[in-house]
Amino acid sequence: MHRVVFVIYDGFHPIDLVGPHEVFAYAGRLTGEYACQVLAPEAGPVKAHSGLPIHAAYGTGDLDPGGIDTLLICGGLGVDEARHDRALVDWIAAAGATARRVTSVCSGTFLLAAAGLLDGRRVTTHWGREAQLTREHPELTVDCDPIFIRDGRVWTSAGVTAGMDLALALVEEDHGRDVAHAVAQEMVMFLRRPGSQSQFSVPLWSEQPATDPIRAAVASVHADPGARHSIGDLAEAAGLSPRHLQRRFTGELGVPPASYVERVRIEAARRALAETGEPLEAMARRLGFGTAETLRRAFHRALSVSPSDYRDRFRAMNAMNAMNSTNAMNSTKEHA
Repeated sequence: MHRVVFVIYDGFHPIDLVGPHEVFAYAGRLTGEYACQVLAPEAGPVKAHSGLPIHAAYGTGDLDPGGIDTLLICGGLGVDEARHDRALVDWIAAAGATARRVTSVCSGTFLLAAAGLLDGRRVTTHWGREAQLTREHPELTVDCDPIFIRDGRVWTSAGVTAGMDLALALVEEDHGRDVAHAVAQEMVMFLRRPGSQSQFSVPLWSEQPATDPIRAAVASVHADPGARHSIGDLAEAAGLSPRHLQRRFTGELGVPPASYVERVRIEAARRALAETGEPLEAMARRLGFGTAETLRRAFHRALSVSPSDYRDRFRAMNAMNAMNSTNAMNSTKEHA
């Protein structure tokens, strides 16, 4: 049984709770293996920053911080006050010390940082809080581009609906793609967001690394996809011999290192094609493909579409979305 404990407080963001809670709840109906609990500084009604009242069944004095599988800290405007609640922070620190996974949504990162659970880790948060988190916690590496980031057993996500993406990835880690896909279908959400959004820091097209050496190798690839990532380079990052790295990497992730590196570079190219007008030749050099022709071949091999066609599709989609937005605004004005 995966015991998932959500931490809320006055001024939390309701979607940070409700979205992930529903992902785990539906996965629990499919598998029978999730039990969700909601905790606040004190049991009883808790007011979200939108005014929505939520009942917390437990207070910090009512729930043993031990034995938790997944600890999830919700974000919201009230986090600035909540992180100075000593009893709440101490409970989070105790729970996080033994939980299998420690996670946060949005500005919930600040509570994990206050509890000392993020020291030295790479994390994300809501883009609007990036500068504050970087300034107040120089011991952290803050990256607000990914939807979520995994650093060991700690997972942090960007704002609001990103918590559902995070929860879905946690379900996939626990029960595999089929269960996660069934949850995504039921909730009418993407198993992975399309290329116009930031891509996942931990990709769902591979298995997840199970040990710290392979996590270190994977992290080095994601930190700079265009750098040299030979077997020797990855082995050095992992602290293993090249032969040992090759065997363990393939065993844990289900793909050999070279294939993994190429796929990460392709994902980076997808993002650049959707969001920028960078020339293919420059993109190919920056992302480690060398030449535009090598990029074209790798892209077509993975996605069965050329980079130029992929970019054109997103340009057309963005133009259509902009037109629909303008029409909606004009319609609203006409009816006002």
